Amino acid sequence: MKGKLIEDSEPIAEINIIPFVDIILVILIIFMVTAPFIIKTGFSLDLPQASSSGTVEQSKINVTISEDGRVLLNGEMFDLEEMKEQLKTKNIKVEETHVIISADKNVIHGKVIAVINAIKSVGLRKVAIATKKIQ
Repeated sequence: MKGKLIEDSEPIAEINIIPFVDIILVILIIFMVTAPFIIKTGFSLDLPQASSSGTVEQSKINVTISEDGRVLLNGEMFDLEEMKEQLKTKNIKVEETHVIISADKNVIHGKVIAVINAIKSVGLRKVAIATKKIQ
């Protein structure tokens, strides 16, 4: 059987999207696999419980202290001197800005006091400590 050539055929006006869909699915799988590693910037905390815990409006400055004493300022790890420099360089209104400290319940008391002292040395006075409400 002989094939018949079509001389007056029009060019194909459709785009073959199957390879495009394959590429998009591979990229989607890559994002789904890597997302948990990208999102997890902090560490898990076991906050202390208090019956008098209330709510504080959202803060621009969040300080987290892990059980082993590591300090995060808005998700980035710093030592106390670096944290003070970062707070000084931020364009914040000292009178209006709240700082929320989330410290693990097993953190040494002196570490929390050192963090509060570093925050207050920059001029920030509104400091709150995050707790869990007793059920």
